[in-house]
Amino acid sequence: MESPPRDGQVSAEPTGSALVSRACKLPDCDPRPFLAGRDAPRIYWTSPYGPEFAGGGTAARITAEGADRFDSVGEAADELFDGMDYDGPDAARPRLFGGFSFHADHDPAPPWQSFGTGEFILPRTQLTRADGETWLTVSARDAPGEAVEAELSEVREALAEVPERERADSPRAGPPGADPPGVVATNPTTTREEWAEQVRAAVERIDAGDLQKVTLAQALAVELADEVSMPDVLARLGESYPDCFRFCFEPTPEAAFFGATPERLATLRGRTVETDALAGSVGRGDTPEEDAELEKSIEESEKMAHEHGLVVDTIREQLAPLSAAVRVEDRRVRKLATIQHLWTPIEADLQSSGHVLSIVEALHPTPAVGGLPPEKALQTIRETEAFDRGWYAAPVGWFDAEGDGTFAVGIRSAVTSGKSATLFAGNGIVGDSDPDEEYEEVQLKYLPILDELEDE
Repeated sequence: MESPPRDGQVSAEPTGSALVSRACKLPDCDPRPFLAGRDAPRIYWTSPYGPEFAGGGTAARITAEGADRFDSVGEAADELFDGMDYDGPDAARPRLFGGFSFHADHDPAPPWQSFGTGEFILPRTQLTRADGETWLTVSARDAPGEAVEAELSEVREALAEVPERERADSPRAGPPGADPPGVVATNPTTTREEWAEQVRAAVERIDAGDLQKVTLAQALAVELADEVSMPDVLARLGESYPDCFRFCFEPTPEAAFFGATPERLATLRGRTVETDALAGSVGRGDTPEEDAELEKSIEESEKMAHEHGLVVDTIREQLAPLSAAVRVEDRRVRKLATIQHLWTPIEADLQSSGHVLSIVEALHPTPAVGGLPPEKALQTIRETEAFDRGWYAAPVGWFDAEGDGTFAVGIRSAVTSGKSATLFAGNGIVGDSDPDEEYEEVQLKYLPILDELEDE
């Protein structure tokens, strides 16, 4: 029997190729050996609200550039999914995973040379864990269903040979197999003095009325003792940050973008949109009493309330033209391992059927990672930051043939290649921002990734 083609690519141009997918149920298994056994490109995605996915290889790839990149990806995906031949449960249906650059005019350069303006992968093999069940999906283009089914059987048999201790439901399942790579040296792209000057300049623009808020970021270049084992660093992030969106997009063997972000950009199910306003943060205390005092400080801070309110109001305004109703829940504090945030969940009902990419386009960048007014804030970011954001603080996630999907904001993240990594973190600047306080807050936001790279 002829094997189906091993790779396929779709641009934002018509293709006319048929997608064939087959799925089968598996005993529960750890995504680590599954990912370790796959060649790049590889993807990983999980969230506190929904399924866990791991994937490898390429059934199709969609790329797009320019200001209309969201529409281009959506149109190419519609053509890819049109006439799809899929045999399997809804939970295991094939999905496209990927993301976009923060700036529409992104020009790939180190460390982002492997990441375009918009790129999505439909994995050749996809592992799905949802509702207590585990599924394997194999997809190919212009391949007979019998050939895809044969490949599905081959992959399933290979996974059945994974040692019991590496299966997720095994009582002997152990911690991640590889030690952290170890940090040899760190080199910030922005000194404390340069940061202070950047914040003061932004505050001057705010006082002059040019801006209401701008989020400025820093980058931290990290030299590692060894290369990152992506399956293992993702597992460690899962242990430390189970309430975050954890993701990895590895387009080539040379580079991967990964992180554990607390901020959801958008989820679309049918006509229901869910999103979060997350702005204003403080560290965690060493004792319950100290932690409670810090929580009280953020709840009572006028500066934090102002910054957070700008984000809530803007998201409501961005969703209003698309929605029949927008519901804003009460503000609360969201506690993570190293930091706590002001957090307001927001829901909306679309006026008609839509696509999650339309919601993503409407919301990106949120004021939490960009600023207000948006164009002035983006101009300030371009003029101020001494590095390319690449995919940092940009939409990363997945969607399916129905246009449903989930995207997070790519913060608490890093891009890694070989024995180097670049970490990113930022903070919202408003009129009464203090450069020293903002600097210390940014350092906290490196910790989710930095801690998982350092030797214990």
